[in-house]
Amino acid sequence: MIINRIIDEDTIQIIEENNGLPELQDSTVLVTGATGMVGSYFIYTLMKLNESYDRNITIIPLVRNASKLADQVLNDSHVFPLIQDVTKPVNLDGYVDYVIHTASPSSPNAMKKYPYETNLANTLGTYNTIELALGNNMSDVKQQAKSYLYVSSREIYGQPMEGQDFFYEEGPLGQVDPLVPRNGYAEGKKAAENMCVAAREEYGLNAKIVRPFQLYGPMMQIDDGRVQTDFFANVIKHENIVLKSKGEAIKTFTYISDAVSAMFKVLLHGKENCYNIGSEEDKVSVRELAEILCSTHPDRNIGVTFDIPESANKGNSAFTQGILCTDRIRTELGWVPKYRLFNGALRTIDWYENFDPKAKAMIEEKQKIKKI
Repeated sequence: MIINRIIDEDTIQIIEENNGLPELQDSTVLVTGATGMVGSYFIYTLMKLNESYDRNITIIPLVRNASKLADQVLNDSHVFPLIQDVTKPVNLDGYVDYVIHTASPSSPNAMKKYPYETNLANTLGTYNTIELALGNNMSDVKQQAKSYLYVSSREIYGQPMEGQDFFYEEGPLGQVDPLVPRNGYAEGKKAAENMCVAAREEYGLNAKIVRPFQLYGPMMQIDDGRVQTDFFANVIKHENIVLKSKGEAIKTFTYISDAVSAMFKVLLHGKENCYNIGSEEDKVSVRELAEILCSTHPDRNIGVTFDIPESANKGNSAFTQGILCTDRIRTELGWVPKYRLFNGALRTIDWYENFDPKAKAMIEEKQKIKKI
């Protein structure tokens, strides 16, 4: 099974960093959101485990549209797609060892356009998958899953308080206004987290939560509206990155294989309720992100320019979103990200230009325009 050389290398990294994942031998694993970036990496890693380690894992990708699954996934004898919306009850014949809930719109465009559905994917979707993990879908003897993992988000922390530089798993949280429709993503994630800890407290479910911050890499939709994807699109089209602000907001960026490696550690060995995931080594401003991406291919002669409206930034201090402190996952589970931003960006651009149909079409369209 080779989806492509980059993802193949990434799955090997994830497996090796988790000592071959022997805990998954002969298990059944359900992954929601299995065509998204995070969900896809879980599916591909499980498939690689079966191929290279003979783990005999039964893989259940829960998806709304099976046509979005890669041919290698659909043709794998260990893969049994479950075609449904996660907001509907999840009914399976038999026991599931591990449930990994990644399904949620992650595109800012989708969050703004479909705030109601975004909330439901996190709230109802979490309820339905927890019910599955508790064994409440089984008609005879109930048996809980060995572990349940919910992929939450840095957005639950909201806007930092004044002077607040870091967010810790135990708080304090920042501010999130529930009357802003776009915040359905953050509010849904917060409600889902509460369901996880409630099921853990009341029913003993081995539920864990991860809060990643700004993931990037292969399987990231080039047109999803996030700042990093907009910048990657500029680079693959050989055009300058144009900033509409001074680019002072501070973020961290974590390559997808590093993040999924961390998530496997939490799924199988995490003792706490919740773990932040973020590459603190790559704490950069938006402007620095743009400069790093431009520097990956100096032969393209692209750079960072500014087109700041007159009203922008007047009377406003630089907005720092608040960085996730990742001491817990590093100390308890020994997680260390492998890829710095420059090298991860190189891999991502390589994937876009050689393996992503949408990005390749974007490049071809740019070339056509140049010829006219």
